[in-house]
Amino acid sequence: MTTPSTSLALTGLNALVIGGSSGIGEAIAHGYAAAGARVAIAGRVAPKLEAAAARLAERFPGTRGYVADVTDPLALASLAETVEQDFGQVDVLLPCQGTTIIKPTLDFTREEFNHIVATNQTSVFFACTTFGRAMLARGSGAIVNIASLSAHRGWPRACPYAMTKHAVLALTHTLAAEWGPQGVRVNAISPGFFLTDLNRDKMPPERKESALRRTPMGRFGELDELVGAAVYLASPAAGFVTGTVINVDGGYLASGI
Repeated sequence: MTTPSTSLALTGLNALVIGGSSGIGEAIAHGYAAAGARVAIAGRVAPKLEAAAARLAERFPGTRGYVADVTDPLALASLAETVEQDFGQVDVLLPCQGTTIIKPTLDFTREEFNHIVATNQTSVFFACTTFGRAMLARGSGAIVNIASLSAHRGWPRACPYAMTKHAVLALTHTLAAEWGPQGVRVNAISPGFFLTDLNRDKMPPERKESALRRTPMGRFGELDELVGAAVYLASPAAGFVTGTVINVDGGYLASGI
């Protein structure tokens, strides 16, 4: 019997973080690089992506940045081809792209709904299948999806967002079951309340107060506190872990009241 690995090192692995130009994605990209991976990030907005790539390369030479709007099928295919050509195979994929709008459900327009679904659900599905195809051919790879507290509960005033995050969990569980026999692991992280560029200004004061009151640890998370779970799920130490969701939420989902 082989001895199971307890290594959290990502040395020798290539990781791609989509949505890596800010917030959760950028924090995890730095964490993957610190754990030894060669890291590439992708983002939709060129100036923002280039600034994030420069910050990453300053600490970890050899990292790369790619401008791509992965809601566009042609741009996603081009990203996969370009990364494969000049960066190498993607061993670890973290699709972190996301957006939200907070408003009463009856007020959502079709355009707003379609935009949220295209970013949070459709592009995540096709990122997994686009990069997962090569992983399946090799018989190895790890995908770490980003879910949300809203994937586990009703989420008033953010219904389309909650729907997409429920879908991310369904995607994670289904791909884990389907791709496990071929050596590809698919897991997810459900972050609790972390103030990022996505939600800092969109969350009204009463929602922030409610979040703190219902979180047993009584504070918002720090982005670096997501890194450990992301590194673990990508690492050899998680070699027999697939279809799992790690809640990094200060006890929010456990509290039950």
